[in-house]
Amino acid sequence: MGKFGIAVHGGAGTILRSNMTPEKEQSYLNALKDAVQSGSDILKSGGTSVEAVLKTVTVLEDNPLFNAGKGSVFTNEGKHSMDASIMSGKDLSAGSVASVTGVRNPVILAHEVMNDPELVLISGKGAEIYAKEKGLKFEDENYFYSEFRYQQYLKALETGKARLDHSVDGSTEKKFGTVGAVALDVNGDLAAATSTGGMTNVKFGRIGDSPVIGAGTYANNKTCAVSCTGDGEYFLRTVAAYDVSALMEYRSLTLKQACDEVVNKKLLAAGGSGGLIAIDKDCNIEMIFNSEGMYRGYSENDNDVILRIYRD
Repeated sequence: MGKFGIAVHGGAGTILRSNMTPEKEQSYLNALKDAVQSGSDILKSGGTSVEAVLKTVTVLEDNPLFNAGKGSVFTNEGKHSMDASIMSGKDLSAGSVASVTGVRNPVILAHEVMNDPELVLISGKGAEIYAKEKGLKFEDENYFYSEFRYQQYLKALETGKARLDHSVDGSTEKKFGTVGAVALDVNGDLAAATSTGGMTNVKFGRIGDSPVIGAGTYANNKTCAVSCTGDGEYFLRTVAAYDVSALMEYRSLTLKQACDEVVNKKLLAAGGSGGLIAIDKDCNIEMIFNSEGMYRGYSENDNDVILRIYRD
């Protein structure tokens, strides 16, 4: 049996131990562990990397702790607008959805798009019609409601500005609310998936990097699989996910070197904050960020799940 591994993230940002209660910290660690284990179990049984990242991100979307799926933040109109993408490194097939409302699991919709040879990216009402035609599950607004997210929304309305996933008291805590997974299966195939609820009080149909192939998500069996989280506009401008792969393919950098070049040099130089997770064809895993913390975890070859939140 070949090597296999999976890594997940639940967002990056100003995540400080001093702002975290022991109970809240344990809740995040438990959620991350469940997500990693769900994907690792699929890989252990011989499942594909695409199946693994799809399941893992679905688990995270179903958890209200994270700004994706059930835990999505409110837009300026008081609704939920969600984005997701998924990509297979085996054949470069990819699917993504943007600005969808009511779809319980946007990543499942993105997977449906990936399997449609005529599509890569769909959005808005059209994407919702497509989801209904595919028989995907929808939820009403109550499913996506949480008091914590609603208070974030009210605070953002007071300022009149869109906000990243932030603390309810308006402190300087700043989080980039995105979830993602990358995986390598026993057949040597790579895959990546990313999902987000966007920014609180967002206007004008703003779309970040998460549903954009090459910016927030990328996978190529020649190199690596990548899922990003951070200042979406900067990841879009630098085509961050693909850049990691390109640095490996065309400059022969290692995964570690390529990730460092993108996150700690190019993104920082452009003014971008955040991080990414990546896995290469040899099952090397990187979870790198230039912010204070990133919810993250991984497992290799069914070994123990390793979990981290803070920089130390």
